[in-house]
Amino acid sequence: MTGRLIVISNRVHASEGGATGGGLATALSAALREYSGVWFGWSGRTVGEFTGQLSVQRQAGVTVSTIDLEAQDVEEYYNGYANRTLWPLFHYRVDLAAYERSFDQGYARVNARFADTVLPLIEADDFIWIHDYHLIPLGRELRRRDVRNRIGFFLHIPWPARRLFATLPNHRELAEALFEYDLVGFQTEDSLQAFREYIVDEVDGVIEAGEAQAFGRSCRIGAFPVGLDAPGFEAAARSQAADTWTGRMRESLNGRQMIMGVDRLDYSKGLEERFLAYEEALTTTPEAHERVFLLQIATPSRNEVPAYQEIRARLDAVSGRINGAYATVDWVPIRYVNRSYRRDELAGIYRAADVGLVTPLRDGMNLVAKEYVAAQDPEDPGVLILSQFAGAAEQMREALIVNPFSREEVADAIRRGLAMPLAERRRRWEVLVHGVRTEDVGAWRDNFVDALKTAPPSDLPATSGL
Repeated sequence: MTGRLIVISNRVHASEGGATGGGLATALSAALREYSGVWFGWSGRTVGEFTGQLSVQRQAGVTVSTIDLEAQDVEEYYNGYANRTLWPLFHYRVDLAAYERSFDQGYARVNARFADTVLPLIEADDFIWIHDYHLIPLGRELRRRDVRNRIGFFLHIPWPARRLFATLPNHRELAEALFEYDLVGFQTEDSLQAFREYIVDEVDGVIEAGEAQAFGRSCRIGAFPVGLDAPGFEAAARSQAADTWTGRMRESLNGRQMIMGVDRLDYSKGLEERFLAYEEALTTTPEAHERVFLLQIATPSRNEVPAYQEIRARLDAVSGRINGAYATVDWVPIRYVNRSYRRDELAGIYRAADVGLVTPLRDGMNLVAKEYVAAQDPEDPGVLILSQFAGAAEQMREALIVNPFSREEVADAIRRGLAMPLAERRRRWEVLVHGVRTEDVGAWRDNFVDALKTAPPSDLPATSGL
């Protein structure tokens, strides 16, 4: 690649073995370390008045440039349009989506501010890679400022079905903004197909040979499943810290089997449904009492959004009820933990788990599934139970694939996973870990950037819209 790679995302959180910053942070950190360039985004801090002042520093081997936002920006753009409108809608929770004009205005304002601020950092030969639902209009804002570089956009969350997306006020304008990009990438074939159907059936567009044509413009589209930093994670799993945590967990097991879930505290992750499915397994398998427990690590997030306050309260109540009904003096069926752990610590805990339970109701990819596989002991690997609605399910067919809405189906998979013979566990794990290693973050990065490099540069004026 002749030019630099400029990555733009809502938050900048370079990560290399520290506290987990989520799949996007880990993936982009690994990608940017391979290329010279800059990672630009919001610092996470608020100021009384927006100044556009840039802060530039090195984090975990990556050059990052950040700006601060006003409190109103955060409330309308981030807590509002991004996380109360787009996030629930794109995760098929239209019942939780809030449509307010002030949210629209804040979303447009912050995307314009991002464009104004990042503009001086962009050089003529740079490739620009914009990430996620927070910044869908950013490509259009850059085109309005006469940026003619190749610009790609990648959506890390699912693209919703046509009828669901059409419930969004100004849905046509938001979709039209995507046609300012030279390349638009999705996590899965399922999301790509949903986008195709919207373009063809809702706005009378045309899809031909990987190119979408609508609104008088065209852009390339494709599925680019994000991967794990497999070498980095496997190295973390072999570290002294990981060994310490594996030993610590095995000592606490006291001969019991452990089921493990790791998620951000979010209604899309299916945590309540997971707890109820585990309860179903306990109810129908009394011989498992005192012989198994579920460790659920759920990191709090977006505490300002009412739906997240509600899901936390519900999970506290459900886990408390189950423990109250089944616990004995020396056994608690659910260990429910609301804090984050470093990557090496998580790797050690994963290795001690007999079953990895990854059952989101809807997820773009879910790198926890891949982390669990990468952390396993090749001689005695655990079993991955994976939701059919996680993007990872398209790649990880050797997992036990389940419908997370069915308590009985998940309970059956838990029983099967805990009883699975060693030979079958090894066979499934070998196929899964091969995929994790070959379809890793490097392959994702290279596939997307190579496609962006060969995309024809945009040469039409930006459209009007939001």
